[in-house]
Amino acid sequence: MAFTHLHVHTEYSLLDGSCKIKELVAKAKELGMDSMAITDHGVMYGVIDFYRAAREVGIKPIIGCEIYVAPNSRFDREQTGGEDRYYHLVLLAENDIGYHNLMKIVSKGFVDGFYYRPRVDKEILQTYHEGIIALSACLAGEVPRYITKGLYEEAKKRAKEYESIFGKGNFFLELQDHGISEQQRVNQELLRMSQETGIELVATNDIHYINAQDAIPHDILLCIQTGKKVSDENRMRYEGGQYYCKSEQQMQELFPYALQALENTHKIAQRCNVEIEFGVTKLPKFQVPEGYTSWEYLRKLCYEGLTRRYPNQQEQLKERLEYELDTIHSMGYVDYFLIVWDFIHFARQNHIMVGPGRGSAAGSIVSYCLEITNIDPIKYDLLFERFLNPERVSMPDIDVDFCYERRQEVIDYVVKKYGKEQVVQIVTFGTLAAKGVIRDVGRVLDLPYSLCDSIAKMVPNDLNMTIETALKMNPELRSMYETNEQVKYLIDMSLRLEGLPRHTSMHAAGVVISQKPVDEYVPLSRASDGSITTQFTMTTLEELGLLKMDFLGLRTLTVIQNAVNNVEKTRGIKIDIDKIDFDDKEVLESIGTGKCEGVFQLESSGMKSFMKELKPENLEDIIAGISLYRPGPMNFIPQYLKGKNDKASITYDCPQLKSILESTYGCIIYQGATRS
Repeated sequence: MAFTHLHVHTEYSLLDGSCKIKELVAKAKELGMDSMAITDHGVMYGVIDFYRAAREVGIKPIIGCEIYVAPNSRFDREQTGGEDRYYHLVLLAENDIGYHNLMKIVSKGFVDGFYYRPRVDKEILQTYHEGIIALSACLAGEVPRYITKGLYEEAKKRAKEYESIFGKGNFFLELQDHGISEQQRVNQELLRMSQETGIELVATNDIHYINAQDAIPHDILLCIQTGKKVSDENRMRYEGGQYYCKSEQQMQELFPYALQALENTHKIAQRCNVEIEFGVTKLPKFQVPEGYTSWEYLRKLCYEGLTRRYPNQQEQLKERLEYELDTIHSMGYVDYFLIVWDFIHFARQNHIMVGPGRGSAAGSIVSYCLEITNIDPIKYDLLFERFLNPERVSMPDIDVDFCYERRQEVIDYVVKKYGKEQVVQIVTFGTLAAKGVIRDVGRVLDLPYSLCDSIAKMVPNDLNMTIETALKMNPELRSMYETNEQVKYLIDMSLRLEGLPRHTSMHAAGVVISQKPVDEYVPLSRASDGSITTQFTMTTLEELGLLKMDFLGLRTLTVIQNAVNNVEKTRGIKIDIDKIDFDDKEVLESIGTGKCEGVFQLESSGMKSFMKELKPENLEDIIAGISLYRPGPMNFIPQYLKGKNDKASITYDCPQLKSILESTYGCIIYQGATRS
């Protein structure tokens, strides 16, 4: 016999599950299991992470969700009692059709049925039932709920209804035993119901944490969720400490009377085979004018731009342009460039300030000719291969800055052009980070605020800092951990919860644009302000081949736009900000004195001090300065300054390096192009 866990809540059952995905699949492997499901509450946030992590350790991932079913219509908003607002139901994707239907069901719960929880109704289940296996869930399921109310015949009627929705052999009655007396009674009635209806049984453990000893940190997590303290009498808790990842033997000991129900878990697992596709682009088609293909239209725009940008160098630069265009065409990104060109063109036509470009996209002459960027890659010897390289297939990434106050107008234009179902903003997760989790756990344990605050402040402010790293870096913190029992307990509990997702929010800039409605590819969620977002993060969307764009709102652009408008209004002078002198002596001298307040990327105290040392003489010096002032290249600052001030001190390891490193005084700072 073999057993598979089919009812599992990971860290993405936010503040309710504490199973970190990599640790969870490792535990399943350690227990000798070959498969495991993910069934988070109402969401699919973690399914891609789970799918990948499970496969990495040789565990078959079963994609599922414990959804919320409205008693009547998903559109009802009557103020009914707590437990009657919704029922639980476990859904598992049997195949790729089932996976896509599951995404539809979960999305509808947020888009149509959100009322305390993302709820669906039986109409939705009937519409999207194909390829899905359903389990009757825990005591909060509809069938168990009627049994606990003493309404056995009504419970049986509901079980038959679910069987008719999902089809014979696709709905199972779920046995659970966490030491709760109610479950004993429900299990007996489910055994009877199975005999009377022929609906088969399945035995599960409602996993919310990985190991038995994780019951205490999980209880603390519940208190963080509900704003309670562990000492509070009347609060939500998972009694008995049985909600962990149990072995097959432990499950046999729990259900000696229902071994077939245990066997059925593995039979279901064998039936579930979902293949998630990565790296295949799903770009929307750009509608080109009649008489053109996308490829022809892109070439037309680029050659018009080449004439405009390089009136005296067209012939010399044709080869570079053709090389880039051929690369873009062969990699399948023609429509990508047209889409980006179009919304930037819209912004410029409507006098919405657009940034000159950032990142590797500035290395493309196509970007420059299309006016996606305003940085001449030829003048600055920038490499196209940093941006697109046929040997390293990845989606292009063009981040675009817009005036902070008018950014939304550009997003609204894109929504109108491609359709609101095809353009959705992207989710991001807040986590229980090192300092925050110490304070949260301390509050829940009712420890003195001053103690928790002092411990949290001992954690360095470095980016991506963890408690474990802080213990190594700060001897005082390590000493308190080793000598103070209260502090040790606080940190041990915090370590178990650190890094768990705490809440969702909408990404400040990320938008996904797809060729079909977004919920054909990914599940949707609803942000706290009511707006619809994806359930997958930006990096996951890119891995799935979807077009992700960053519409960045930059206040600096708004300030520049206001300054330009004010000069015209008060002095009658029109300034084209794209044609200003970047090597203005007075501006460079001012920067060299550290007067950089409000200057993007130069206004931190560290950068101001560095600019005083650097005393930039041209834009290249500022570019090098920004590149130098970060971990790693910082070590080259003394060498760079020496070379800048004393050209005779510059040496090259070989003559070939001179043309590459000449502009940075012999220092390897960033990747540039060789001069021919």
